[in-house]
Formats: sequence, structure tokens, C-alpha cells
Amino acid sequence: MPDTAPLLLKGAPGSPYTRKMIALLRYRHIPYRMVVSGSAAAAHLPRPKVELLPTFYFAGAGGALEPVTDSSPLLRRFEQTFSGRAVRPADPALAFMDSLLEDYADEWLTKPMFHFRWHYAADIAKAGNILPRWRHLTAPEAEIAELDRAFSKRQIDRLYVVGSNEKTWETIESSYRRFLAAFDAHLQRHPFLMGARPGASDFATYGQLTQLAHFDPTPAALTLGTAPRVYAWVDLIDDLTGLEPQDTGWLTRNEAATSLAPLLRELARTYVPVMLANARALAAGLGQVETELDGVRWVQQAFPYQGKCVRWLREEYAALTPADRAWVDGCLSSAGCADLLHAPIGSAA
Repeated sequence: MPDTAPLLLKGAPGSPYTRKMIALLRYRHIPYRMVVSGSAAAAHLPRPKVELLPTFYFAGAGGALEPVTDSSPLLRRFEQTFSGRAVRPADPALAFMDSLLEDYADEWLTKPMFHFRWHYAADIAKAGNILPRWRHLTAPEAEIAELDRAFSKRQIDRLYVVGSNEKTWETIESSYRRFLAAFDAHLQRHPFLMGARPGASDFATYGQLTQLAHFDPTPAALTLGTAPRVYAWVDLIDDLTGLEPQDTGWLTRNEAATSLAPLLRELARTYVPVMLANARALAAGLGQVETELDGVRWVQQAFPYQGKCVRWLREEYAALTPADRAWVDGCLSSAGCADLLHAPIGSAA
């Protein structure tokens, strides 16, 4: 560890990506200081070009603080700058699988998270009542009520961005139920997605589940009622400072091929077609994504960042040895996921 000075970040309890990174820092014994976004303590911090949470601050030229966002590249940066308790498997093929599952959590599980929060009355009421208080704890009730009204309306009006509408809501919710079943089955064999020690995918999944399984009433009741093992897992991931990982703690390739197969089949059903459709829309210069999931027309805004995610996964795959690529191909082909790496996209991803 090159520096014992705590990392500075801005985040919020309701941000799954903030929760992902805080749990990661705890597990890796990396000291940090977090200030809540919107608070007085955060007011003097420089703003990134795109406001995303969490935002980390590093000393730049002349010592000025430079804001840096995007949890996945930050996680990999910390793998290089802080030693010990790594969250990336040493086996490059397993590391690729970890990257794939991390991206699924970051880019697909966030859809049911946003959908449940702003689709159901009880969830809207809780989010609108609590989220503004995290930023303005001592504000008068009249001010909170206005923040609740304005924030809730803005978020509800943005449901289309993640593809949630009256035709697709059941597709989104069914995907979450299937994820719970597949993840629960995996946890009956292994305490983490990557085996006996957590990978990046564990922290990404945890981040989304802090909201889906523990904060928002509708998916929390669903999780507790159908997958109490997953509900309990979220509590355990919150603080892994006492876990002592072993070098042999990662999944073997045989274990990964068997235990992760149901999860990969779910990726093939939802995440893969949407990510490919998004990449193709971007390559064609379109602002809207259209595809079909479970026989339902899926329409959402095109996301340049998700196009980058597909490109990054393909680049990581291309860097594998032929033998490692063959093993990955076997796992993904049997689950129906191979198109993510091999299907044509267009002039850009």
C-alpha cells in the first residue's frame, strides 16, 4: 500500500455504486473518508464533468483535487495501487468471468433497482421521503416535502431511460426473480460469486442489492420471501474486514462452469441482447435502442457508456491466450452468451 492517507470520496447511501466501492474499500483495508453528496462538507469539492456517484478525489498537478468517477475503472486502479486482498482472480479466464458478472450487475441489475423504486407507490413514498433527508437531514418539513415532490417526479419521468414502461415492467421484474433463484442456488455452494473470496462482481452485485434487497419495500419483500439466503448475504458483504482470503479461495474452472451456468443463462436472456442492441444503435448513430426480450418490444435510450462496456469486455477477451479464450467460449456458448463477444456490431462499439 503506497500511501496510508485516506482516500476522499463523495457518495450517498442510496447510490448502489457508492455502496459497491465502500464495501470494496472496507474489504481491502483501504482507509477512506466519505462525504455525503449535497451536504455542506461536499460543497467545496470540485465537480466532475459528469456528476456520478461515487466521485473520488485525487491530488492532481499542483496538488489541486481532481474528481474521478466510474466504479469499475477505479476498482482496477486500486488493484494496481494497493497491495493485498485482491478482488480480481489470478486466472485470466476467471477474471474475465468476474468482469462479465460485474458488468451485468452494474448495467442490468440497475434496471430493476430503478424500476422498483419508481414504479410502486410504497417504494416511491419511501425513496422520496428518505433520499432528500440524507442530503438535508436538518431541513424543515416543508422543504423536505418540496424536495420529495420534485425529485420523485423527475425520477418517475426518467423510467423510460432504463427501459421501464407498461409493456416491459413484467419483463424487468421476472428477470430479477430469475436472478434471485440462480444466485441463491450458487450461494448454496459458495459464499461469493467468485468462490470462497469475493471478486469485483460480488461488490457490484452487493451494491445493487443494498437497494433491491434492503431499502426499497417491494423488491426487499420479494427477496426476503423467495431468497432469504441472498438477503442475508447482503448483510455479510457490507463489512468483510475480518475475512482472511486464501490464494486457493477462487473458484476452479470446473466449479465456475457448473455453478455460474444458471446466472450466465439469465445474462443471455436479458443483458446480452440489450447490450448488443445498444452497441449497434450507437454504431448506427441512433439515440434509441430497440430489441425484443421474452417476446416483448424493448425500447430505451442509447447509452454511450454501455457501448464502452461491450468494447472493454471484448478487449479483455481478446487479450486472453487461445486456451483461455476457448474455455471462456465453452462457458458462454453453452449458456447462450457468446454473441456478446462475437456477434457483429458495426463501425463502433
